[in-house]
Amino acid sequence: MLIKQLSVFVENQKGKLWEITDILRKGEVDIRALTIADTTDFGILRLIVSDPAKAEYSLKEQGFTVSLTDVIAVQVDDRPGALAAVLDVLNQADISVEYMYAFVSKAEDAACVILRVDDNARALEVLKQNGVRLVSTAY
Repeated sequence: MLIKQLSVFVENQKGKLWEITDILRKGEVDIRALTIADTTDFGILRLIVSDPAKAEYSLKEQGFTVSLTDVIAVQVDDRPGALAAVLDVLNQADISVEYMYAFVSKAEDAACVILRVDDNARALEVLKQNGVRLVSTAY
């Protein structure tokens, strides 16, 4: 199952992250996971939110550059080697992971890992075939 990830272009200026989170707060959009990659002048904020379409609209309305991307979310047991096992499945199928990030889930002893890969359809197929738990929505 694919989920929608919000990507927001953020200038490296004081208050910009607050502004984004405040817009989402006012729209009653819950942030479930996030990561940011930055350079000297700007960053890309990637978010998993409760209502991607509403978040995209709200941020664009306030002048932010925003896009929605399909990503894969998997549940990984909280134990040594669990993530390596998931990545091994993708590696064996010659699927490249472009980036990933994780967060602790509400499920006990588990984490949710967000994966952006070069072939979503094939990745979903091999993950299912190998018993990897896919998440339909980030908790």
